[in-house]
Amino acid sequence: MFSGSIPALVTPFRDGLIDEEAFRRFVDWQIANGSSALVPCGTTGESATLSYDEHYRVIELCIDQANGRVPVIAGCGSNDTATAVRHMDFAKKAGAAAALVVAPYYNRPNQEGIYAHFAHLAEHSDLPMIAYNVPARTVTDILPATMIKLAAIPSIIGIKDASGNLARVSSHRIGCGPDFCQLSGNDDMAVAFNGAGGVGCISVTANVAPNLCAEVQRACQAGDFAHARELDDVLHALHGALFADASPGPAKYALSRILDWMTDELRLPMTRPCEAARNAVDAALEIAGLI
Repeated sequence: MFSGSIPALVTPFRDGLIDEEAFRRFVDWQIANGSSALVPCGTTGESATLSYDEHYRVIELCIDQANGRVPVIAGCGSNDTATAVRHMDFAKKAGAAAALVVAPYYNRPNQEGIYAHFAHLAEHSDLPMIAYNVPARTVTDILPATMIKLAAIPSIIGIKDASGNLARVSSHRIGCGPDFCQLSGNDDMAVAFNGAGGVGCISVTANVAPNLCAEVQRACQAGDFAHARELDDVLHALHGALFADASPGPAKYALSRILDWMTDELRLPMTRPCEAARNAVDAALEIAGLI
């Protein structure tokens, strides 16, 4: 259902408020540069600092501006199962194509609790769901046996895997079936991930270099992994620089360097990246030919 380069969109702020005009322009820019779908209100979108009203407004804006040109996968995750149900209900009514749902964080449920969380969401919504596994942020880890069990639920159609464990791509491919949608959650591993059976990447780097990221994914889809590696080599420094300080600070700084209508404003507790990180971003943007 989903494939290619899919940016986990930043949420632009100006003077403490969502910059709706900039966000609409950003959606258009992403689509024009080859992004195959869009994810509002993910981690990169600072969803943890958005009020319910803001969260829903960003989803609404994204769907409205995309206007059917590409699908929108709405960030709907929460460590509170009831809140995630509420998010999915709004996303379905707003016209989202799917929900991206992170494994419950902070609470640290066991594998039974993780399964029960996603199963409950599927029971209360028929919106297609992509599970998001990012143990470095959530502490919890959706183990392959649990993911295989979840994949038997019809509305759970795929995974954004940021575990960093490439062997899991094969485990999921074998256990979840060939139609299970595997999307990398790590830009620096996306080509290798596709080589093992993935079909795309939900990306931070695509915020800043959507055209290049889309080219990498098109090369992978064509089976030309030699060309994909060549293209990805140009992005390699940028993949690293965007995590040289707490994300999405470096990504927002990069966007402020290449788009005059985007600011680098973040919400506390996030702060602007340090000088070393800014220098790394500047150097990486030059390597990629973006400045």
